[in-house]
Amino acid sequence: MSQLREPSDSHPIETPVGSGADAGMTALGPLPIAVDVVVIGGGIIGISTAYALAKAGVSVCVFEKGRLAGEQSSRNWGWVRTLTRDVAEVPLAIRANALWADIQSRADVGFRRTGLLYLQENDADAAAHAKWIAAARDHGLDATLLTRDAAVRHLPPSSRAWSGAMYSASDGVAEPQRATHGIAGLAQDLGAKIYEHCAVRGIESAAGRVTGVITERGVVRAQAVVIAGGAWSRLFCGNLGADFPQLKVRGSVLRTAPFEAPLHAAVNGKDFTCRKRADGGYTVSQFGASMADVVPDSFRLMHHFGRAWLANREFVRLRFGKRFFEELRMPRRFAVDRETPFEQCRVLDPAPSARGVSQAWARLTETFPVFGQARIAQSWAGYIDVTPDGLPVMSAVPQHAGLFLASGFSGHGFGIGPAAGELMANLVQGNALAVDAAPFRFGRFARVRSEKA
Repeated sequence: MSQLREPSDSHPIETPVGSGADAGMTALGPLPIAVDVVVIGGGIIGISTAYALAKAGVSVCVFEKGRLAGEQSSRNWGWVRTLTRDVAEVPLAIRANALWADIQSRADVGFRRTGLLYLQENDADAAAHAKWIAAARDHGLDATLLTRDAAVRHLPPSSRAWSGAMYSASDGVAEPQRATHGIAGLAQDLGAKIYEHCAVRGIESAAGRVTGVITERGVVRAQAVVIAGGAWSRLFCGNLGADFPQLKVRGSVLRTAPFEAPLHAAVNGKDFTCRKRADGGYTVSQFGASMADVVPDSFRLMHHFGRAWLANREFVRLRFGKRFFEELRMPRRFAVDRETPFEQCRVLDPAPSARGVSQAWARLTETFPVFGQARIAQSWAGYIDVTPDGLPVMSAVPQHAGLFLASGFSGHGFGIGPAAGELMANLVQGNALAVDAAPFRFGRFARVRSEKA
């Protein structure tokens, strides 16, 4: 077996040419005095929100404490899928597929409709997939159950006796290391300003309404603010007195060097995942490669997450280590006139789980022996921002007029990113929404807590 090699820097692969601070992605010169909307966070959600606002003629400024897509937005699997999503997310996923195609026509973000397979080994797998298709049928999905013969036509020779698959021909992939930068370029072309290496420390408000943000470089006035801080959103919200129940799960991934194999669709093989990359290699992972570090918030939020941990214990392992003490030392409340935790740690860059990626690789090569000839080029990890019910918050923040939150995407955010950004832009503008946003409201957790009390 090939040896796993740790990343040589804190980014999964090289930042694309023509992007990033060194290539002029950061807006130059002084900060604007005022804009209509400030977006906090330069990941796929924040940048997609800025793009949608800029398309609507809204003046918008994005502040990223580190670099664009420096965390999970560049470290995920790269899937653009409708299959197996919570039914509440399906309309967003369908809309996102259309938006990805439009974005790809304007900038190369690596979007391709490769098709996506969830493989089956028995009748129970098929029944679960049929149940999901029935639940989501009203949304007009491109999803079908394939027979064994139809499924294996998409696969290399396999050691496992697949009985069929759930399949969507219109699902596909995009490239995480290109996507956010590509969309950011489109937003800039429409007038959006994007600042990397500039943390937002807090919010200014008057009479209960947001009036601007306090950055490490000064104050910018705004009529609305969108928090799209990924794994950092709970800390930011908490400093404002808004309790957002969010924890972090560490996902580990590997990629191969360029390799030709008769596998072009993205595949979930139950105990591994695999998809072809634009660089000719494959991205490989598994649900079991995810790990939740036990931190102080794990105990503070136990009433929210206890049931979810039990339901997902086969996919997410708990680990107690130095991260507990790192977060214990991190202040939960802090002044905004001095350095904050957002400047003390610009990029979360956890080490990958050697055990997790080794297992994923072993299962892939055992299942599809052709991959035994491939060479592992790199492994990496990222922190996934998760909520108790696995659905994001895309909502106004109660008691803070003009403040909005888009976070907690629970590993689903990359694929629906463009549609999530469009939804947030419409929320901020007070426009009619094309999808039902009620399942994503901020207050749903508070109600659950009061019912239990």
